[in-house]
Amino acid sequence: MQMKSITLDSVDWQLLEALQQDSSQSNLSLAERFGLSAATCLRRVRRLRESGWIVREAAVLDPARVGALLTAVIEVSLDRQDAAALEAFEVRVVADRAVQQCYRVSPGPDFVLIATVRDMPGYQALAQRLFTTDASVRNVKAFFSVKCAKFDPRVPLPTPSALSVAASSSRS
Repeated sequence: MQMKSITLDSVDWQLLEALQQDSSQSNLSLAERFGLSAATCLRRVRRLRESGWIVREAAVLDPARVGALLTAVIEVSLDRQDAAALEAFEVRVVADRAVQQCYRVSPGPDFVLIATVRDMPGYQALAQRLFTTDASVRNVKAFFSVKCAKFDPRVPLPTPSALSVAASSSRS
């Protein structure tokens, strides 16, 4: 499916920021907040979704309520770095429910994973599934979180002043 390219104005950027903060806000409250009619606000948000700016919406759960969880930051190096080896490993790890984030990185290890498991036996099972049985995995280094000082899934958006500077320079 081809997504159409759109140009965002300051209201679109404000809507994106507001929805990143709390996507459960009603269309009516967003419309009132930004001085739009409910229909216009709904149309704008729908346009942002259809054009691919909003990929998905999810509830962020409180890990303490779910139970004891262990977050691991895992560096993985492979024996080979050719496209096929990297892609094969990536396909395997992104399919695992315990892996929340997967990044190909450079320099250093080939991948950095963020995984959440119930406990150390859960991590051992993850390591067995993803690393021990894979002959292409050369090295694994895991770090376990003892405290999360910040978790924020929002993407930094341009500031209003940067947007106005960009808009005025494009008119010149």
